[in-house]
Amino acid sequence: MISEPEMAGEFGAVETREVMGGFDRELVGERRPRRPWLWALGGVVMASALWAAALFLYGLGDRKPDMRGYQLDHDPCPSIQLKAIGAAITPRESTTMIDAGLLNHAALDQIQCFIPLRSRARAEQPGHGWSVDYAVGITVALHKRTDPGVEFEARRRVTDLGVVPEGKVEMVPNLGDKAYLLNRDDGNSELRVLEGGAVLSLSLSVFTHYQGADDDEVPDGGPDIPALSAYQSAMISDMRDVMSSLKQ
Repeated sequence: MISEPEMAGEFGAVETREVMGGFDRELVGERRPRRPWLWALGGVVMASALWAAALFLYGLGDRKPDMRGYQLDHDPCPSIQLKAIGAAITPRESTTMIDAGLLNHAALDQIQCFIPLRSRARAEQPGHGWSVDYAVGITVALHKRTDPGVEFEARRRVTDLGVVPEGKVEMVPNLGDKAYLLNRDDGNSELRVLEGGAVLSLSLSVFTHYQGADDDEVPDGGPDIPALSAYQSAMISDMRDVMSSLKQ
């Protein structure tokens, strides 16, 4: 502990202490006011300690997010297999795939994939009647300069068609740093994952399709759109595969 230094030869000072047993003790009945610079010194020490603690806990404001090994140095869309969804619903259509291209930027790397799934009903009866078709959309965004965590949490209920109710959002444990599953009522389900600076999304869509001759009129009705809740585990499994494939 730093003690107050003795001011030897101080102008106008009067010696008022006696030495007892090697420890300084003020004379009985005499009190000296605490010097203002001691309070200032204490404030500086306290502020420095708080600043050091803040740096330890939160780091510098411009610290880059941890990429956790994720890289987007090539287009991953053609190699995405969707084994679990293919086994639970229908295989992916390997001959047709649309992706929005790979973006590489100093602040952000991003890829979007749209993967149609081959309809079993259409494969069995090509060119005839109604079928139920599925498609998978995958988005990967690597934020290399700013931490996406706060925005990920704030936008967890936001979709391209609006904001879903809180009851439609479920937290998925043991997946990345944080993961949410959005159960929408419009034939869409979306799984979102945050891990370090990476934000990933896997969406599953279902829709009906009528295939007939060019002069055929589309008949009324059609099959009901099935619920996607039965395929949540398959979505999670395929998301794990996508995450693993993007890490170096």
